Amino acid sequence: MTTLYITEHAGQVRDAAGYLVQGTPVHPATAQQTVAIGASSAASNVLNASTTIVELVSDVVCSIAVGTAPVATATSRRLAANVPIQIGVPAGKNYKIAVITNS
Repeated sequence: MTTLYITEHAGQVRDAAGYLVQGTPVHPATAQQTVAIGASSAASNVLNASTTIVELVSDVVCSIAVGTAPVATATSRRLAANVPIQIGVPAGKNYKIAVITNS
């Protein structure tokens, strides 16, 4: 089974002076979930209300869509296999991540 791994974070780490540390999400994660990747678009559960940063990694090439009722297609944003990316989402908007296989 091919899988999209979704790790949700409530924000970024701040250094001792209070500045954001770029690319360093706060841990522990607020939530984690997985979505099976197939030939049809499949959506995640609604993201946690406090989530603002989402880390995505897939074990195969795929495409994603983000929104309240997302549908991923072959022309949606493409993800490479085994390469984590981070995206920002607005907190509390009931967003989901949809995924579909791609080549």
